[in-house]
Amino acid sequence: MQPTTDSLTSPAVIPAPVPLIARARLIALLDAAASQHVCIVGDAMLDVYLRGDVDRISPEAPVPVVRVRERRHALGGAANVAQNVAALGAGCDLVSVIGDDVAGERLCEMLREGGMDAHALVRVGRPTTTKTRVMARAQQLVRFDEEEDTDLSTDDISRVLAVVNEAVDRASALVFEDYNKGLLVPAVIRGAIERAQARGIPIVVDPKYRNFFAYAGATVFKPNRRELESALGAAVDLEHPEALPATFARLGVQHLLLTLGERGMALVDASGAVHHVPTTAREVYDVVGAGDTVTAYLAAMLGAGASALEAAVIANFAAGVEVGKLGAATVNASEVLAAYDLHTGVIA
Repeated sequence: MQPTTDSLTSPAVIPAPVPLIARARLIALLDAAASQHVCIVGDAMLDVYLRGDVDRISPEAPVPVVRVRERRHALGGAANVAQNVAALGAGCDLVSVIGDDVAGERLCEMLREGGMDAHALVRVGRPTTTKTRVMARAQQLVRFDEEEDTDLSTDDISRVLAVVNEAVDRASALVFEDYNKGLLVPAVIRGAIERAQARGIPIVVDPKYRNFFAYAGATVFKPNRRELESALGAAVDLEHPEALPATFARLGVQHLLLTLGERGMALVDASGAVHHVPTTAREVYDVVGAGDTVTAYLAAMLGAGASALEAAVIANFAAGVEVGKLGAATVNASEVLAAYDLHTGVIA
């Protein structure tokens, strides 16, 4: 039995039970998701973590000296979305750009180690986006970024579009993961959307400000509330949604999924109907990467035949698992089902 619309709606300001779907339906969608193939177009990054101890101040300047004890690499940005799709058992093509450098080689290696393919990565004449964090006693002391964020050249855009077309043609869902690094220019966005629309597959967008209004035709548009309000130049009042249809007319998308931090998420459709999805997190260790997990689950579930509301509810459970882990982590189907059972008190 599918949940009713009424059972999936709760006040935004009063804690309420998490909207649920039937356990059998959840299992069916998780199983179906494993046979999907998701095309992810966006900014892949290599995250580098340098961990160490601080026991003195530099004699050269008033800064701490970190004695590095550990160096760890992690997949970031669109690459983290890809590894969450892979954790579900689904296939994916990650269409992004990397440089002809050590960081690019390491990113490719990590994708292969995670059971993914690096064939859709396009090498261009700029460095692989790399973010290095220096950590001591669980505190981040400094981060330095190696990147170039100007728009890709016309030739590079043509090369990316050729790869996008091939990837979309074998996909059951399309994801845009934008970090404003110059890949998702209007030509790439429109080309991918038109290809996906021709095939009738769902489109999930995690936008940034630069081309915020370029995603007309998307199935689910997933900004956080601050990003949406900044782009619109006005507050978004979910308690009085009368103005929301005008927002949809401007964006041209089917659904908005707003992330609301500790208050969970809100799914809004073009009619202005708002469905609140309170958080399921029991312990929050680290929110890094939770949005990527949500994006991955939305795409895989929509591709598997879930409604936008079902996909949001399942993605919400996945995010609740992810924030209980340290760093950008993946979440598999068994963990989502376990979180559902724990929340509902079901004994399988």
